[in-house]
Amino acid sequence: MGSKLSVSVTRVKIGEEIMSYIVAIDQGTTSTRSILFDRNMKALSVSQREFKQYFPKSGWVEHNPNDLWETTVSTFKEVLEKAGLSAGKVSGIGITNQRETTLVWDRKTGQCLSNAIVWQDRRTSEFCKELKGQDLEEMITRKTGLLLDPYFSSTKLNWLLNNIPGGMARAKNGELIFGTVDTYLIWKLTGGRSHVTDATNAARTMLFNIKDNNWDEEICDLMDVSVNMLPRVLDCSDYFGEVEESIFGASIPILGVAGDQQAATLGQACFKPGMIKSTYGTGCFSLINTGSQMIKSTNKMLTTIAYRLDGKTTYALEGSIFVAGAVVQWLRDEMKFLKVAEESDDLATAADTDQRIYFVPAFTGLGAPYWNPDVRGAIFGLNRNTGPKELVKSALESIAYQSLDLIKAMKSDFRSSKEDIVLRVDGGMAASDWTMQYLSNIIQAPVDRPKFLETTALGVAWLAGMKTGIYPDKLGFSKQLETDKRFTPNLPPKDADFLYKGWQRAVSSIL
Repeated sequence: MGSKLSVSVTRVKIGEEIMSYIVAIDQGTTSTRSILFDRNMKALSVSQREFKQYFPKSGWVEHNPNDLWETTVSTFKEVLEKAGLSAGKVSGIGITNQRETTLVWDRKTGQCLSNAIVWQDRRTSEFCKELKGQDLEEMITRKTGLLLDPYFSSTKLNWLLNNIPGGMARAKNGELIFGTVDTYLIWKLTGGRSHVTDATNAARTMLFNIKDNNWDEEICDLMDVSVNMLPRVLDCSDYFGEVEESIFGASIPILGVAGDQQAATLGQACFKPGMIKSTYGTGCFSLINTGSQMIKSTNKMLTTIAYRLDGKTTYALEGSIFVAGAVVQWLRDEMKFLKVAEESDDLATAADTDQRIYFVPAFTGLGAPYWNPDVRGAIFGLNRNTGPKELVKSALESIAYQSLDLIKAMKSDFRSSKEDIVLRVDGGMAASDWTMQYLSNIIQAPVDRPKFLETTALGVAWLAGMKTGIYPDKLGFSKQLETDKRFTPNLPPKDADFLYKGWQRAVSSIL
């Protein structure tokens, strides 16, 4: 369970004003971002650096660990420089990260033995098929809440141990250790003193028993993973260690950690069972808070840990859409239908309303609730008058239809949720008024967009700030959350149902 070490709050007086700051490190799949927050949870400065993606073979995706580390350090320093602050004025650090991405490094030297294997990587597909053939998926899902898929860390770790020279033997001897990106960064920041993770990241490894809140020895044995190479699992708001003074010029406690989608759930203040958030980036991830209930999905949703605070675990159901914002990127970069993504709203507004086109953007298969990696995209309903405007409109519409797929699956699984839903949205695509209005129309529910869209960073900033005592508790945070705009349905339910049935027919034709 979580460490109970006390943590002092760094506060510097300037005149009569107490200066307390939090830095959130948001380490994502294509870039690393640091955001500096003041004591009122307002973002003061932002720094972001992209880094290279490596694709050594078809279906393989890797990151250079040095890139993850260097962009973390450089963006952190830059947000302080932009604000004219020294590191000594930072009370605490929160870290959120791309989940499932897998690293192995030498316990003594801290050197990684290979590139990180990214969550998108599919190299362990055959191994997963072998395990399914042995009827092991039911046991793994029952304990971890996850489907037996290359997406998660355990089979990636198994591959690394089998492909690093002497990897298995060195791991069993205690020479090698494992971590997701949060663990690796904490290890580096603390000079190798802290080998820890939080419950949400542990829950995505497919090695962690989310009911017992412990590493599962049966699954570890199955994956040939030594338990001694796994990090200690703490609460999301906890003491993860102190940053070495030599890195930033001051010793700063790391006080909040959560995987990116769970951090967004916290940043949206989805603290009550039945509350749902959707993050619209390249893909889309939706989570519904199920409280203390660990719900077993009958619709291929993932059961996961939403957060763990004060030793108490709150669970969630999660569904993922593989392609959301990526469809607009495709229309921009490959089809050249628009120069910038922001043009999509105007094009969709100008489209012919008499045309009914369905765009199923299954570029890399379909995620929840279908989980079919082999299908590919299709467009239905084309006619002679169909042009770029109509295709852009149908692409934006597909995001709403896919979202309803997830919401229906979640509501079906979590039947104790009686309240009418309000969908809380964030991410880049949430900035599109046209898309959010269509989303509200199709799901027949209000859609709330917050004033501050970087809810992932806000979530871990709150975790860290709450630990220091400068930020409020859950209730106080919920009250402070500001909504930019609420979108409400302006389409009759029967029309929304008619449109959605057309989507279902389109999807069924490619499955």
